[in-house]
Amino acid sequence: MSFVDFEYLLNKISPLISKQDTDFRDAIPAKYRLAITLRFIASGDSYKSLHYLFKVSPQIISKVIPEVCNAINQVLRDEIKMPSTKDAWINIEKGYRRKFPHCLGSIDGKHIVIENPPHSGTEYFNYKKTFSIVLLALVDANYKFIFADIGCQGRISDSGVFNNSLLWQKISRNEIDFPTPCPLPGSNIDVPYVFIGDGAFALSEHVMKPYPGQHNVGSPKRIFNQNLSKARVVVENTFGVLTSVFRIYRRPIDLDPSTVSHITMTCVLIHNFLRKNSPERYTPPGTFDVIDGNGQLITPGSWRNYNSCYNAI
Repeated sequence: MSFVDFEYLLNKISPLISKQDTDFRDAIPAKYRLAITLRFIASGDSYKSLHYLFKVSPQIISKVIPEVCNAINQVLRDEIKMPSTKDAWINIEKGYRRKFPHCLGSIDGKHIVIENPPHSGTEYFNYKKTFSIVLLALVDANYKFIFADIGCQGRISDSGVFNNSLLWQKISRNEIDFPTPCPLPGSNIDVPYVFIGDGAFALSEHVMKPYPGQHNVGSPKRIFNQNLSKARVVVENTFGVLTSVFRIYRRPIDLDPSTVSHITMTCVLIHNFLRKNSPERYTPPGTFDVIDGNGQLITPGSWRNYNSCYNAI
């Protein structure tokens, strides 16, 4: 995060987190409260480690971090917003068009690993043999979240989380202003616009998934699955950036699940905030795969050759 972005965020949340000095001690300045919180989510340090770094007691830090996260969630809540018009959805589709036409976003779930909450039994126990809550996310082609549902128990599958989410409710009630179905290139059959996911999701009019099973190389189903995977990997890459930058996710989080949900929402909002304001600093060139002018997928390891070809052109 740049100094400019830090100051912008500090000015936004200062009225919400600033405290008055008392006769016995000075209040912790807002900039220190924000710095402690950002350090916590960026490093995953324990409260005790932060105590030695900032000279603030672990007990105070345990109160500061949730308070600052709630303030950030409040001032940055508009960073995640689903399109409300057909034209806005079409703008998202343009980013996916060369990979998978009529795609309005890539959807997937990520397990946020936590320590087993007291007296919860197997409520949060998932198929990976860990305890977790689920982050269900819809991501656009610019690696930004356009929908996030956080907090469902890890024992529930991605499809189950999706079926209980606000997104599916809006789809079922026809409350999303989807673009009007139209033919794909080279066809005259109207095809609806869809969200794409992996095999865990159920196929429906506006949710597309791969063909199940193994298919011969070069077969239409194999080609379809490959193209869908190229587009769906966007959400996987976004999760990868989130866990690489916010290293709090590198180990189980020993906090209450509701607190972890608020912290995760903070990370998601800051991710979108930095992708919009400082994309080159937050995700330097070479972070993501790209598609060249010939439709070939260029991986970060191939950037040197790609740049050489680009300069030659």
